[in-house]
Amino acid sequence: MRLAILEALNAERLARRAAALATQLKGGEVRLVKASDVAADPLGEEIAARFRSGQSGIVETPAGDVFLTISVPPPRLVVIGAVHITQALAPMAAIAGFDVTIIDPRTAFATPERFPDATLVADWPEDVLKKRPFDAYTALAAVTHDPKIDDIPIIAALQAGSFYVGALGSRKTHAKRVDRLTAAGVSAEDIARIKAPIGLDIGGRSPAELAVSVLAQVVAALRKGEVAR
Repeated sequence: MRLAILEALNAERLARRAAALATQLKGGEVRLVKASDVAADPLGEEIAARFRSGQSGIVETPAGDVFLTISVPPPRLVVIGAVHITQALAPMAAIAGFDVTIIDPRTAFATPERFPDATLVADWPEDVLKKRPFDAYTALAAVTHDPKIDDIPIIAALQAGSFYVGALGSRKTHAKRVDRLTAAGVSAEDIARIKAPIGLDIGGRSPAELAVSVLAQVVAALRKGEVAR
């Protein structure tokens, strides 16, 4: 592999962007396909599918077999709200392979005793995002029910193209949220991306059941949706 290709691949990894190395098995020619170039690439459809699955493998082409080495960032789940649902969601998401961060400025909720094994930040989301902004491989679950805490990260996740944006609340609550986001300049197209009420409709009632429904929806968005940006 040429040094320039390796350096370019490492730059994409550092920026948490998906990329693929396409290696001709006959001859060994290697080229780098960035996520931003997938749509125009001859193997774009196959590469896009593999970005979703995270799986490398051989592709048959008229010019011969090509091995696609897929590099995708580890997915992150950011939960806004150190609430009961989060106590169940955080460990399940970690088991599923997500890098989980819980953010809540309310120190009565965001305590190590309630979340002993989690990355917990007792600060306002807008301050946390200055150091660790959202990206396309981030899922956001906003569950505080408090617009002063939830709205800013929801807007930030939509602007960043995060692959999942979910928000807790009834349809009436979400209608009020839509009004606030519209007033803040968020487009109707972006607002339509918000999963609200959050989670799949599995009839769950307990915090643990609601957490299962949220995680299932997040995984579906990651594996079946479009996260290559």
